[in-house]
Amino acid sequence: MPPKTAYHDALGDYFAEHAGTSPYNAYTDRPAMLGLAGDVAGARVLDVGCGAGHYAAELLARGAEVVGVDGSSTLLDHARARVGERAELHLHDLEKPLDFAADASFDGAVCALVFHHLTRRTQLLGELRRVLRPGGWLLVSTTHPAADWRHFGGSYYADDWVDLSLGGGPFSIRFQRMPLETFLGELLAAGFGLERLLEPRPVPGLREIDEAAHDKLHRTPSFLAVRLVRP
Repeated sequence: MPPKTAYHDALGDYFAEHAGTSPYNAYTDRPAMLGLAGDVAGARVLDVGCGAGHYAAELLARGAEVVGVDGSSTLLDHARARVGERAELHLHDLEKPLDFAADASFDGAVCALVFHHLTRRTQLLGELRRVLRPGGWLLVSTTHPAADWRHFGGSYYADDWVDLSLGGGPFSIRFQRMPLETFLGELLAAGFGLERLLEPRPVPGLREIDEAAHDKLHRTPSFLAVRLVRP
């Protein structure tokens, strides 16, 4: 059975197209994460939940060697179309150990808008600590708890699983709400050190394309993004 945490079939196709131009993905989360990555020339980077390959393509363009992993064959087809043979891509359930990767085999890892979909986050973080070299970096982005609280209501401290409709259409995604202390607490408990935290705002170019979305995302937080280091 395909992993529940990945985007399959029509949802995968929708997400692949949406992520390329969305104010949230293309103009807010992705620029923030790439900014946190900094100079990646010559680095071996693991793209965890690589989706349709948008982050992988940007990392490759900056001189990184990229290994991508995702649980959706639909999204990996889009990733292959985007990056060709330039990246090593694996179909793999992120709820399971990263058994394709050797210890200390990566300089950095990117986990963009995946963390909140997973049930075995502690296991994944342990695996990422294992495959990163000492001093290696980990980037993680997630939904902002204030945005979830505003959208779903109830308690800010809620940790329930919710379904978010995408663009008012037929598709929705399922993820777990978590307050900031839970998000950071899990990362720190896994042995990573926090270097930087961002509440990403959209890049200026969005104003020319969608002024309303640009202004909204400057008023209302949508994501959290952190850069961590493996001791």
